[in-house]
Amino acid sequence: MKLSTRARYGIRAILELAMSYGQGALQLKVIARHQDISIKYLEQIIAALRSGGFVRSIRGAKGGYILAKAPEQIKLSDIFECLEGHISTVECIEDQNSCARSLDCVARELWIQVNNAIRAVLSSTTLQDLVDKMEDKRNMDYQI
Repeated sequence: MKLSTRARYGIRAILELAMSYGQGALQLKVIARHQDISIKYLEQIIAALRSGGFVRSIRGAKGGYILAKAPEQIKLSDIFECLEGHISTVECIEDQNSCARSLDCVARELWIQVNNAIRAVLSSTTLQDLVDKMEDKRNMDYQI
């Protein structure tokens, strides 16, 4: 299973906002440059995150975007659902009628376990967790 660029770039963009939480707004061009994302694509991603209630726009000379909530209040599962829709590895997990074998399929049971594991990781991880990991990584880099 591969994650879309929309989900990966969305996490990178919102992580950039989380890293600067409480320090003012970030302009899209700054996020785009730091994360190597085209501004046009980033505009689409930020629009979805804004509609989902994860980011707010600030107008004016020092305008840009900020998180709508504290990083510890934003779970990765919610961001993924906003950007990708419902998280599902295969169609038969959500719709048993999509496959005539789904009721007796051992592989389907495996896909359900995989799906549940993905959801558990995303649901138990907040943006603050990623910020903390990023800061730990930066501290380790300075010690070398």
